[in-house]
Order: sequence, then structure tokens, then C-alpha cells
Amino acid sequence: MKRIFLVLCLSLMVSAVAAESMGLEAIAKLQSVSEIAVSPDGRHIAYTVSVPRDLSREDDGPAWSELHVVGPDGESQPFITGQVNIGSISWQPDRDAIAFIAKRGEDEHAQLHLIPVRGGESRRLAELPGGISGYSFHPDGTRVALIGTEQQNEDERELADRGFDQIIYEEGLLNRRLFIQSLTGVQGESEALDIEGSIQAVEWSPAGDRLAVKVTPNQLVDDTLMFQRIRIVTPEGEVLGRVENPGKLGAMAWSPDGSHLAFIGTTIVNDPSEGRLLVVGSSGGDWNHLMPGLEGHIRQLGWSTSGELLFVSHEGVETRVGRISLDGSEQSGILHQPELIVGRIHASDNGKLALTASTPRHPNELFVIESGESEPRRLTRSNDWLDAVDMARQSVFEYQAEDGLELQGLLVWPLDYQEGQRYPLILAAHGGPEAHYSNGWLTSYNLPAQHAAAEGYFMFYPNYRGSTGRGVDFTLLSQGRPAKEEFSDLVDGIDALIEAGLVDADRVGITGGSYGGYASAWAATYYSERFAAAVMNVGLSDKIAMFGTSDIPQELYLVHYRTWPWEDWDLYREASPIFYADRARTPLLILHGAADPRVDPTQSRILYRFLKLQENPPPLRLVLYPGEGHGNARAASRWDYSLRLMRWMNHYLKGEGGDPPPYQLDYGLEPDNED
Repeated sequence: MKRIFLVLCLSLMVSAVAAESMGLEAIAKLQSVSEIAVSPDGRHIAYTVSVPRDLSREDDGPAWSELHVVGPDGESQPFITGQVNIGSISWQPDRDAIAFIAKRGEDEHAQLHLIPVRGGESRRLAELPGGISGYSFHPDGTRVALIGTEQQNEDERELADRGFDQIIYEEGLLNRRLFIQSLTGVQGESEALDIEGSIQAVEWSPAGDRLAVKVTPNQLVDDTLMFQRIRIVTPEGEVLGRVENPGKLGAMAWSPDGSHLAFIGTTIVNDPSEGRLLVVGSSGGDWNHLMPGLEGHIRQLGWSTSGELLFVSHEGVETRVGRISLDGSEQSGILHQPELIVGRIHASDNGKLALTASTPRHPNELFVIESGESEPRRLTRSNDWLDAVDMARQSVFEYQAEDGLELQGLLVWPLDYQEGQRYPLILAAHGGPEAHYSNGWLTSYNLPAQHAAAEGYFMFYPNYRGSTGRGVDFTLLSQGRPAKEEFSDLVDGIDALIEAGLVDADRVGITGGSYGGYASAWAATYYSERFAAAVMNVGLSDKIAMFGTSDIPQELYLVHYRTWPWEDWDLYREASPIFYADRARTPLLILHGAADPRVDPTQSRILYRFLKLQENPPPLRLVLYPGEGHGNARAASRWDYSLRLMRWMNHYLKGEGGDPPPYQLDYGLEPDNED
């Protein structure tokens, strides 16, 4: 059988741009550390590595997730590698073994497995008919709490097999349930607990007498975003207490003695992003807000054996790792390096702290801070070839908005930058808008910063108002005012770069996904005279239709618009890019996953049609990716995206412009005559 393979050569000597610069084919091969789990004694650190598929040897699909372990000697060993998807790793109590969720061997669904750290094959530890999505061990390791989806009854399954598989929209949902299974003796069936709602997460208390569970009314995306609440239950399912946290909810963790539960949440329902550090007693009730004055967002938490809380806060474009006392009265720093952006943390019983972190020179890697030390030590080098890449400069760029608001962004400079010369610019608008850019690794398939720099571009990542990382008040600034000051912040940033003598005002492009796609559509219509090219990904174009087709209408209302469409039609209409279709002159490339549940693909189709029907339509192209959702996951669609993005920018910001380039792409495919 003739095969087709994609040549994605990592050799920097054949880079598409120049020797020792970043090519798109190199970006497509980037690996990164994802999850981490330190053994209780601190001797081993388990971690997963995201490994993109090699299309020269493998079928298309999302990246693999491999399991690796760093031993007492500091050396890393591969444990489960290849075409695998390992997730939710942890250490089974009182055993030198790593638990994980994966689909292995004859598994029909992902189940809970265990692998000894001293060697040997993994074995299935627990299973549920529809698979396992989460778990937590009893502290003595004799029982495990499992989360699994309810199953259709036999009659429903039989009808579905006969073709009666119709979907009744938002009805007949299968909730997630909590099960308890014994791990001693003869393992029987798991016992389901009778807890109202759908279970999203579970944490067994170190005291062993109770569990903290996150519960939503139903298994709707809106519910999981806005209406997760904490319940404290016995192992038999009796409710001992409640935490009526408002709005969004993040991670939770028990104190070592089980007397308190810490969680990341919000104190008001309109807060668009969980980021407050809160603590309650072992039976729930009222919470204590430990850091009310924080002008940032808590993103990770944990506990030290001494009973202090460990946290990672995002503050501006930097991160900080710190510790705080249970009552919030004492706080101290553990790690704060401006260009080391910390993701996850996990502490051992002996004080060793493992963490993932990126820098402007590499994606997330595994680091460790030994007990009593202050400097992190890097343990992994997932992309050692990056050491030979000529990296472009990355710097923090601060500027003022028109109304005087102080803003920050990150600027990646042209690799061949020469003082006094102006360069084309690609502005990267982040989504959310409850998100932000940090001063770490910024290069990805859809925002190829280092490759763009090698091509002679500035790439600018602004944190406009509404972004996270600067406290609650800053995130609220854009609510109820879509496409107003938040998007003028983008133009103000461009003007500041022009005034600084860096950017050519006639060669400015913009790109982004989701809310960043909305910003790109706004730039191509309302601000069309300011942008010479735009690439919109899974973006919004019609606010009214968006409200009626998205799976997050409550979230849109509570933390974005703050009013229903029928209460203010003008607000929705005037914030819709299609309302300004007659202004559009900017060449616009529209990219969208055809199965996107968050921003329905009709948002892209509507914009395309409105622009196409203008008397003098701008250069325009719409590309849909079958099976992809709110962002591309498959290797082939990511590769296609990267190529189209850079070709569009090169054509209109550096090339001849005019009509769009041919829709066909040269993927670097070559025929292979071997069977």
C-alpha cells in the first residue's frame, strides 16, 4: 500500500528560514512536561511528557502523553512511552507505585492502572463500565474513590444499536457519579454513592473519614464553568457539610491533618476567573480569604507538612511561588524569577518541591527545589536541540491606554533587528478575555513567535483590560462593554510601538483564537484601516447568534455581558463585527473547527458571507477543520494551520498582496512506495 509521509525534519541546518533559526517544522515537534507527582518520600518524581505525533510514521491525531520518572540519582527514565495517553498521575499510598488513568491493553475505556516504580508491567487497578475520569485514594491505600459516567440502560442501548440514536438537546444527560471500591482481598463491584448532581472531582481527606467532592447540577459545560460547588461527604455518601462558593472553582486540597480544605475560587459570581485563595474547615461552611489584596491570580496550591499553604500566583507577566500560614497572617516567598514561569507544583513529605516551568528559551520542563534550598534545578531537557537555535529577544513592553490605564505586553523582536529600521508586526490577541500572557515560552502552532521573528517580524502579546494576572478589579473592567476599551487597548499598543520607532504602521497584522478571534474580526472590520492582514481562529462575529448557539450562555451573561440580549439589543448588535462589514478592507483568513461547541462554526460562516456579499469585498478565505473543536488538536490540522497563517501574513505584510494566495498548500509531502 502506498503511503504518504510528512517530512518534518528537525535538523536546524535545513530550517525553512535560515540555519539555526526556528522553522515551523520544528515547532510542530516541540515536546513539553505536563503533569508531575512527587513520591511521598521525595525519592522519585513521576511526570508526563506531551509528544506530538510524527506524521511520517503515525496516523494523524492529537499528541501522545508518555510517563517518565526521575529517580534518586536525578536521572530520568522512560516508563510508559510510544503511542500512549497517560494522565491523572499520582502515587498510591504506602506503595512505591504510580497510579494513572489510561486506555491500556483490552480496555474499552480509560481505566485506573498501577505501575511499580522499581520495574515491571502496569496492571489495571480499578475499572468502571464507562471508564474512569477521576479518582482519589483513601490515605491507607485500601480503598479508592472513582468518578465515572452513568450508563444508558439496556433498553436505551438496544434502541441506539438499532439506529435510534437521536440527540435530545440538553436533555437525557448522563451525569458523573462517585463510586467507592475496595483494593484489598477479592475486588468486587464498586459501590455507587447517592449524591445529588454530577461529580467533577474528588479528594479523600487525610483523616480518612470524609471526602471533598465538586458537584454540578448537571453535566452541562455551563454548569462545570459557573456552578461547581463543594460538598463534604462520608465514604457512604452522607453530606456532612457544604461550601456555597459563588462562581468559578479551581483546584482544592486537604491540609495534612485533614482539619481544613483549601481551594481556588471566587468571592463574587461575576469574577470571570477563579484566582482567590480560600480555606474552610473540614465540614465546609464559611471560607477565609487568605490574600484579599492580591493583584494577581492564584493558579496552583498545595500544602507543606508543617501546615502552611503553598501557592503559585500569576502577577502581571510573572509568576511567584510562596507559602502562607493557615490564617493568612504570615507569608513568605519560595521562588520568584521574572523569566521562569511556573505552571504546576507538587511537594513531598520531606519538603522537596517539584514544579513545571517555562522560559523564553524553552517550553515547560521539570524543575526541583530541594528542602532548604532556594534555587530551582532543572531535571529535564525535552527539546535539547533548542540549545542550538538562535532565539529572538523577548522583552516586557509597557504602555498607556488612551484613558491612562497602565498596560503590559510581551514583545518578541525580529531575529535580525537593526536599530532605526521599522518592521512588520503580528499582534497576538489572547482569548477569554479572562486569560493573559506570561514572560515564558510563547511559541506554538497558532502563535509561532520565534518563527515569525526569524522571518523578520515583531510579534506582540498584549494583556488588554479584562485579562487575568492583575486582580479582580482589572478583569471586571471590560464586563458589559464588549469591543470598546478592551480592543482600543490593542490599537493603543500598536501606536506605542510605532511611536517607539519599531513598527511599520502600514504592515500590521493581527491573529488570535476564541475571544482573540473576536478581536481579529473586530480589527478586520471596525478597525480595518489599521490592519493590513488578519487571521481569525474560532472567533465571534455575531454576538446575538453567539448567545443562541454557544454551550456557555450563563457564563457569557454572568462574567462577560452582564445583560441579556433582549434587555439591550443595541449592545449586542454594535459589538458584532458583521455590523461593520461595509468597512472591511483587511485581507481576512478565517479558520474554524467544524465541531466547535463553544463558538459555533456559523460565526465564521456568517462573517464570511457578510463580507463576501459586499460590493468590494476584501481578500477572504474560510477554512473549516472536520472533527476539530475549539482549537485544533490533530497534528495534520495544526500543521495546515501554521502554514496558512504564516503564508497569509507573508503575502500581505511582506509580499505582493492583492488576491489571496492559492488555497492549495505544499505540506512537504513525498510519496513512499514502500508497503
